[in-house]
This record gives sequence, structure tokens and C-alpha cells, in this order.
Amino acid sequence: MKKPFKNPSRHHPAKNRNKPRGYSPTQIICVSFVIVIALGTLLLSLPIASRYGRMRVIDAMFTATSATCVTGLVVRDTWTQFTVFGQAVILVLIQVGGLGLVTLTSFFNLVVGKKLGLRGMKLASESINSTSFGDVPHLLRMIFTFTLTVESIGAVLLGLYFVPAYGLHGVFIAIFLAVSAFCNAGFDILGFLGEYTSLMTFNGRYLVIFTIMALIIVGGLGFIVWNDLLAYRKTKTLLLHTKVVLLTTAFLIFIGTVCFMLFEWNNPATLQPMGMKEKIGASLMQSVTMRTAGFNSVDLYAMRDSTKVFSIVLMFIGAAPGSTGGGIKVTTIAVIIMTAVSIIRGKEEPYLLKRRIAANVVYRSLAILFLGVVTVGVTAITLMATSPLEANGLTGIDATFEAVSAFATVGVSSGSTAIGSPFSKVMLILSMFIGRVGPVSFGLSLAAQQNVSRKLIVPEGRIVVG
Repeated sequence: MKKPFKNPSRHHPAKNRNKPRGYSPTQIICVSFVIVIALGTLLLSLPIASRYGRMRVIDAMFTATSATCVTGLVVRDTWTQFTVFGQAVILVLIQVGGLGLVTLTSFFNLVVGKKLGLRGMKLASESINSTSFGDVPHLLRMIFTFTLTVESIGAVLLGLYFVPAYGLHGVFIAIFLAVSAFCNAGFDILGFLGEYTSLMTFNGRYLVIFTIMALIIVGGLGFIVWNDLLAYRKTKTLLLHTKVVLLTTAFLIFIGTVCFMLFEWNNPATLQPMGMKEKIGASLMQSVTMRTAGFNSVDLYAMRDSTKVFSIVLMFIGAAPGSTGGGIKVTTIAVIIMTAVSIIRGKEEPYLLKRRIAANVVYRSLAILFLGVVTVGVTAITLMATSPLEANGLTGIDATFEAVSAFATVGVSSGSTAIGSPFSKVMLILSMFIGRVGPVSFGLSLAAQQNVSRKLIVPEGRIVVG
């Protein structure tokens, strides 16, 4: 006679409820970035990585975080401080950080014929911001192929200038800049032309400037947008997400260029000494790079306060979701603005391009905005309290500029990073990390329990706002 089957969950409900559920996709993604940063810190701390002895651990960690989080903030000029080995390490960190370790490992699993499984699909979907598990394999292949193709084209175009000018070294410069620009990292190895000059000597070199701008924009639009655009010949339609990203990006680039020219036209330390060609190139470059790339075509320290404040707004908005860029994202700000517009018009639900916006999207957008403001605020206050700003001719605007640059993974600097205390550097490291993985994702990764068993019904409360 067979013994009756006993359901363990029936007799030990508490035991099952307390059973570990494993790491969530957001936690795994955050841990993967930590692992890459730790490995990068170790390699950049080696004597072989620096031209002048071993780099301090805090500075190596700062550089590794900035590269992995595709930010571009530096405590030392990349070419002056690092050997070719160190520069190669930074280049690899930028590429891995731009695409994400989870994205790369998932792709290579597909290449070798290994099935991802349900958990692998969920993890990859979270990493590439896909809304459907069925699209994950196609998107992974598209991301890798698209990235390699665009970066190769960019390297060839940049090589047309750098190879004749610098020979074999020009090949490495072209590759480095192409990867850095597409990944919106902002690192450069042009320090031999002058420390921290970035692209300031190339405003009249349209081949270099426009190639880098194109790479920044392509990387900043996001893989979801490019997948939709590439499929347009078959679908004959575009996603609402794609339309919003394209329209918002075009508007921000245009308004950024115009405002930068207006604010800096007569500034003797930035645009005034330039010819018309250089002024247009520098203004357009600053409008594009301030969104999340980190290159600079003028001396940022010498910009007027009005320009710095306007740049802070551009940096905070950032690029598109699922891209190599940072910020709270263009779609987030579009949703928040249209929600406010709908409320002002007396509508109960927000609309965007004649489409209703789901409530959960509005809530998430507001959460991202709030967490972004908190992160920037805490970082800026820390910089003001722990860094000798006034002694170096800097102000609270410069500290805020630096804080937003770190959180939005932009990487442009007005000088606060170079004079920052170890504690302020730690805060910038944390801000860069939160900005790269996303403030909401970072918050979720810290949550002990993310699975909601059931919806709780609670009485409605009334509160007066405004």
C-alpha cells in the first residue's frame, strides 16, 4: 500500500515563505558592474598601467568606475597618466560598460549555441530594456553587430585624419575615440596635445568633430530605436518610444546649439576668438556632448554661469533608454512634461502624441526624477562641504555641475573633480554607479524582498497638494 503524498508547502508554509528566492535581475546587473569595476581598479593600480609609478587605489577606482559607467570624469589626464596598457584597460572597460557585462555574456552564450532559459531571458531582457522575451535573442545579435559596425565605420573615418597625422599611433587614437564616442564615455587620449584639452583643438576639423558627434548621437538614441528604424521597411510604422526619442533628441540638440552660441558668443575665453566655422562646430559639439558624452570643445571652467546652468539641465535629461548614455532619459522628461500639460488642461489622464500614457509609466518617471534630484543634491552638497572650491576659484554651481555630470554619466568637468577630497571622490563614484544602472534599478537591487504576494486593499486617503 502506497503512503499518501505529503505536500511540504502544506505542512511547512513558513519554511517555504522564508526560502531564498535567489538574486533578482537588477541585483545581478548591479553586481556585474561592481565586478568589472573591481577588476578594472586592480589592473589600473598595477605599475605597468601608469607612466609615473603606481596610481593610488582611490584614483584607480575612480577611473575604473568612470570608464565602466561610461562617464568620462577623470582625476588624471588619460594620456599623461596611463601607459598603452592602462589605456587599453580603459578602452575595454568602456566597451564592456557601454554594452553591459550581462548583455555581452548573454550574446556569447547564444553564439556558442547555449540556450538562455527563462531566467537568462529575464536577465538579458532587463539588461537591454526589452519589453518582450521573444525579442531578446534577435536584439542581442542586433546590438553586438550594430555596435561593431558603427564603431568600425567611426574608427575608419577618424583614421582618415589621425593616421596621416600620427602614423600607427593614429590607428589606436581613432579606435579609442570611436569606441569612447559611441559608448558616450568621453575619454580621450589626446593629452599629448595638451593636458585635458579633449577636442578643443579640433573645432575647425569637421571630419573629426562631426564623426564623433554622429557616434555620440547614434549611441545615445538606444538600441530599441535603431532596431525599430531598421525594421521600418517591413513594418512601415514606428513605435511611440522611437517617435518620442527622435523628436526630443532633435529638439534638445537644436535648442542646445542655439543657446550655447547666444550665451558664449562674446565670451573671450570660449567662442569670441573663434571664426564662424569654429563657433558653429564648437556650439553644436557642446550641445551634443552635454547630453551625456563628456567630450568638450571649449574650456568648461571659463563658461558663463548661465551656460553652466543650462548645461546642467541638458546633462540631467541625458540620452534615451536602452542606450549607452545616461541621465534620467529623454522619454522620462517627455512623460513628466506631458503629464503636467494634461493636468493644466484639465485632463484626467496624460497623453503623448495622441497616445494615452499608462499610470505605471508616469509613476516610474516621477520616481526616476525624484531619485535623480536626491542623488545630485546629496553629491553636490558633499562636494561643497568637503572640497576647497573657493580656494580654487570655484562655486556651488561648479559643484552642482560636477554632481550632475557624474550622475548623468556625462563626464564633463568644471574642475571640482581634480581638487576633490577622497570622500568627495567616493560620493562621485557612487553617483556614477547609480546613474549607470539607473536610480530605480539601484533602489530595487537594495530591496530585500521584491516579490509581492498579493495586492493589499487599503482605505483611500485624501491629501491636499499644490
